[in-house]
Amino acid sequence: MSTTAETAGQTTWATGTGFEQLRTQDPELADVVLGEVQRQSNCLQLIAGENFTSPAVLAALGSPLANKYAEGYPGQRHHAGCELVDLAERLAIERATRLFGAAHANVQPYSGSSAVLAAYAALLVPGDTVLAMALPHGGHLTHGSESNFSGRWFHIVGYGVTRGTDLIDYDEVRRLAHQHRPKAIVCGSIAYPRHIDHAAFREIADDVGAYLIVDAAHTLGLVAGGAAPNPVPYADVVCATSHKTLRGPRGGLILCGADLAQRIDRAVFPFSQGGPHMHAIAAKAAALAEAATPAFAAYAHQVTANARALAEALAGQGLRISTGGTDTHLITANVSPLGATGAQARGWCAAAGIVLDKHTLPYDPEPSSVGSGIRLGTAAVTTQGMGTDEMPQVAGLIARAVRQERGIAQRVAQLVGGFPPYPPYQT
Repeated sequence: MSTTAETAGQTTWATGTGFEQLRTQDPELADVVLGEVQRQSNCLQLIAGENFTSPAVLAALGSPLANKYAEGYPGQRHHAGCELVDLAERLAIERATRLFGAAHANVQPYSGSSAVLAAYAALLVPGDTVLAMALPHGGHLTHGSESNFSGRWFHIVGYGVTRGTDLIDYDEVRRLAHQHRPKAIVCGSIAYPRHIDHAAFREIADDVGAYLIVDAAHTLGLVAGGAAPNPVPYADVVCATSHKTLRGPRGGLILCGADLAQRIDRAVFPFSQGGPHMHAIAAKAAALAEAATPAFAAYAHQVTANARALAEALAGQGLRISTGGTDTHLITANVSPLGATGAQARGWCAAAGIVLDKHTLPYDPEPSSVGSGIRLGTAAVTTQGMGTDEMPQVAGLIARAVRQERGIAQRVAQLVGGFPPYPPYQT
């Protein structure tokens, strides 16, 4: 890698950011940073959980708010000098509650996993039973992985999707709930491409006296833009990330009713976290302000339109699309009709500059380390400005890469070159 910022993305990103000082003091690290900027600018970014933040969000992340230690909550800090960071956190809280119609928001979680941990800590004790989507069917690590705190501390019962349709069987969820009487039910997935029926989950939870926790890490940005149903009216607690479709900094947040506010706050601090990252909280505030605009609503609807178009085009290329399509930004597809495993497809796509994930499908005959599928999303490419006209081209590039055709990397570079993630701006 060269330290000369030769691409447009590198040049404009480095302008006025203090990057020149990093390049002078630590050229080795500067090379890494510039190399990553170049990678993001030159590759087709289809990781379902990734996106490009705005310059405003980046500015907040790189601000001196990173210097402030602020254990506690606004007005109740353990350190002096928190008057201004209190304002930043209050802005983030007010914007989150207004945007999603929640009575309370906690914007301190370091990640989506940290948010789920706090929700469990607020509502459960070790040994309690939790009903959540099984990992092979799209559940997250925090929904019961044996290597995660959730699987070690709680008795997890997994529900899945129906063989053949890949859709949640709500009657089966109800049967499992009545059989196991969980203390909490978790709905949400890292791979389920359809809208979840929150009302049905609420009814099931009420039937057995369980809390309903919605893990909306992937979809909260679509909710903000009106492109996905809002879980807040149905859930006791909503956990989410501030990146992914919300297009903010990497981090988490929690939404809940007033009755659980104190329990949630105590579960975040002091139970599971120390000092909050105030620069990240300020960046969350910036992203939440952006998410309340008509432009973001148009973006969210374009994300789902692009996903539908991409799923249809991938099916036309011979891939089998889980659930037959998508309602969200997510697509999971079986690549075995093209003679590949998920791991092979990911590798061949990566060699062509197409960045996506291998995926284990429900009832997959392949081990989880290999998988029969791929998982991808349209949030990042939509941020770049791609629309439904580009999705058949994207699908064609993916299929040709999986078929190991030659010259795909050059075609990928031609496509993404017309949609720079960070067009020229001044910071």
